[in-house]
Amino acid sequence: MNVDIHKSWKPYLQPEFDKPYFKNLVEFVKTEYINHKCFPKGNDVFNAFNHCLFEDLKVVIIGQDPYHGNGQANGLCFSVNDGIPHPPSLINIFKEIEKDLGIPYPKSGNLMAWADQGILLLNATLTVRAHQAGSHQNKGWEQFTDEVIKIISAEKENVVFLLWGGFAKKKKKLIDTKKHQILESGHPSPLSANRGYWFGNKHFSKTNFLLQQVGETLIEWKL
Repeated sequence: MNVDIHKSWKPYLQPEFDKPYFKNLVEFVKTEYINHKCFPKGNDVFNAFNHCLFEDLKVVIIGQDPYHGNGQANGLCFSVNDGIPHPPSLINIFKEIEKDLGIPYPKSGNLMAWADQGILLLNATLTVRAHQAGSHQNKGWEQFTDEVIKIISAEKENVVFLLWGGFAKKKKKLIDTKKHQILESGHPSPLSANRGYWFGNKHFSKTNFLLQQVGETLIEWKL
């Protein structure tokens, strides 16, 4: 794995790359990719950072683990490559956008266009072994991505953080709530959504309202 990350992030993240835990993580990931099928593709591991530049960042969505099925993961949380069937959580995200904003359900589940507008689609763990959910957890990725959240909280202002589900909500303690806005709801997974914890949260219109309040460009959620 090459740490191929956009130069806008390097001043903030280079200290992490130089720490022993991160060097151990890189070695672990390299070995995994040599010995097992892993996702996403090596070149896509840091896509969240390479499509959302630090200076453009205005929204953060936190996921947990990359998809572990063939061809799904593309380095952005909840996103899949073009032509791949939409996983259940992504279906529910698109259904909520449809209800919230009247935007038609999209053909592609590739969220690259969101990232390019300044949404950091950040999984807590950036790699996974094929068909083995959670297989790269507790190897250093969470330490790195927690640090990313802390850096955004310290260095930016008026970022909207979308925390969906219990795992994402635990990250709230890393965010300065005096400087940033947090929207919380249940997870878009069917288990949570069907119990009434997801649908109707209107997080997409609310995000744009909050961005408008601080003079930021609105997100075009339509794909």
